[in-house]
Amino acid sequence: MATTELKSDNLFEMMKIHLDSDAGKELIKNIGLVYQINIAPKKIGFDEVSYIVDLKKGEVTKGKYEGGKPDATFSFKDDDFIRVATGKMNPQIAFIRGAMKIKGSLSAAQKFTPDIFPKPAKM
Repeated sequence: MATTELKSDNLFEMMKIHLDSDAGKELIKNIGLVYQINIAPKKIGFDEVSYIVDLKKGEVTKGKYEGGKPDATFSFKDDDFIRVATGKMNPQIAFIRGAMKIKGSLSAAQKFTPDIFPKPAKM
């Protein structure tokens, strides 16, 4: 397990707060799926850190999903995940380029869009 600090860690912390907001509660109501997101510091498949974004319960946790199988599992390099989550890279383009790998339900995966993530505050 990697002990490296990932850029994505902050985004997942913001996600916890976002899910408690009205916009977050709307996501939970509309999507109702569980995603496992594996983030690798440099190369997909190596030293990955897993996060669960549970849009059934409205929770974000670090570690593998223990409630059966997630609806979809994504694997990213840290930098590519930040690009997709902030809307700087289209998820479909990321998949085609191999910057994102998907396991599980493709229909669930298609609901995984940058709209799920909180928008960073403008400086």
